[in-house]
Amino acid sequence: MTVNLKNFFNPKVKMSKMGEFQELKPIEGLEVSAVSADLYGDGRDDLTLFYFPEGANFAAIYTTSKVTSACINWNLKIKKNFIKGLLVNTKNANTFTGIKGAQGLKEIANALAKNLTLKSSQSPKGVSEVVKITDLLFSSTGVIGEDFPHIKIKNTIPELVKKLRSEQNKFVWFKAASAIMTTDTRPKLAYEECKIGNKLVKISGIAKGSGMIAPNMATMLSFIFTDANIPSAFLKAILRKVSATTFNSITVDSDTSTNDMVAIFSTKKVKNPKIYNVLDPKLIEFEKALHRLMLNLAKQIVVDGEGAKKFITINVIGGKTISMTKNIAFSIANSPLFKTAIAGEDPNWGRIAMAIGKSGENIILNKIQIKIGDFLVAENNKVAETYDEKKLKEYMKWDSINIEINLNIGHASHTVYTCDFTHDYIDINADYRN
Repeated sequence: MTVNLKNFFNPKVKMSKMGEFQELKPIEGLEVSAVSADLYGDGRDDLTLFYFPEGANFAAIYTTSKVTSACINWNLKIKKNFIKGLLVNTKNANTFTGIKGAQGLKEIANALAKNLTLKSSQSPKGVSEVVKITDLLFSSTGVIGEDFPHIKIKNTIPELVKKLRSEQNKFVWFKAASAIMTTDTRPKLAYEECKIGNKLVKISGIAKGSGMIAPNMATMLSFIFTDANIPSAFLKAILRKVSATTFNSITVDSDTSTNDMVAIFSTKKVKNPKIYNVLDPKLIEFEKALHRLMLNLAKQIVVDGEGAKKFITINVIGGKTISMTKNIAFSIANSPLFKTAIAGEDPNWGRIAMAIGKSGENIILNKIQIKIGDFLVAENNKVAETYDEKKLKEYMKWDSINIEINLNIGHASHTVYTCDFTHDYIDINADYRN
């Protein structure tokens, strides 16, 4: 399997070297392929297939938007907790495509089920049961409202299935992560290991996302794979918990997509000790490892925000509730005035104060402290006595900016990650369909 360099020929895309990325290890029980259905008309990879020959437990979280794609609608109808495959296409969101979009997706499902069954029948073990269309999940990303190119996708499925690989080396993961990109400038990959009992388990994940990023979810896709043996119900509980402080704590432009999806798949190949409930102590290390992986991917999405030059961490502490601190953090993170000030390297902390106020939370002005980096800029409802604009302007030149708001009325806290707004964001989105 070779990397399709056409994925990077777009002049807006920065060429990425595989040496810059973390090494992801193979997940037993998973096969991966990525090919071109020529959806972009330039030959770049745009179709990715994840296949579980013996099935996998899974859990997924989807967009909260009331406008959803045909693939999200399809997935929500799948009531089983055990699936055989996931097909991802880029370039077209299959949203606002009506009956034709839904029917096209069903045609693809039938073709994929047939080809996977044929592949299984050719294995030494033969086939014990056919792959059903209800064994399959789908994900789409791209332009909304354009005709879904189901014929192109359907006609490429035999090649996609033929090129499935069970040994996922760095090339395979890199190729898959590249094939799901849209306006992304680089693929996003992460890997973690941990132990469940005395058994080592692996977790590999990829993601895409650059614009239309805001909870819940963001305009992003993330697919995570583990060889651990964890029931779907427990995967779902852990995924929801971890998402709250990772994928649901990022924003680029405050816009929520129609196609967002994060899913985790367990191939059950590691014979770890049985998990009895979601609070089982044996899951503690797994949850920590999953959090590290998902936060890593979430931060990669923010760093790759459309036109972004600066990564911003907003930490709100000393609140009465987590809801309060999260609301204030997002009020700041989603403020165009704040984000453009950061882009202009202007320490205009008044825009932070404005955003705190517009959150609607019951705050006490005299208790609020605002810090930019290590510099205290405001307290006691006025500029700090130690405020030094010259030093602060030097700090604003950094490519990573930290903001801390201490409300001093409680013990709750929440951290949100975002990026600046630059002229490039306008250019990318003005030219998105060209």
